[in-house]
Amino acid sequence: MSILNPHAPPQDARTAPIIVGPWPTYAHFKNLPERERWVMYSGAKAHREMLEQAGFVMSENYDDFVRRVTRELNV
Repeated sequence: MSILNPHAPPQDARTAPIIVGPWPTYAHFKNLPERERWVMYSGAKAHREMLEQAGFVMSENYDDFVRRVTRELNV
């Protein structure tokens, strides 16, 4: 089942589209106030979750994603 199309059949991880990058960068937001940087971080996580729920597989594992985004946002 897809979050975008609840009637779509679930995809097998072996045949799911794989997103390999380039990954969006959040470094240009590092000078925002801390609250706004946390909002950007939450948005990045929500966007990734939406893509995964839609059946996409990321080549960047979740822990690497979190490390990269928190480093880029300086949070």
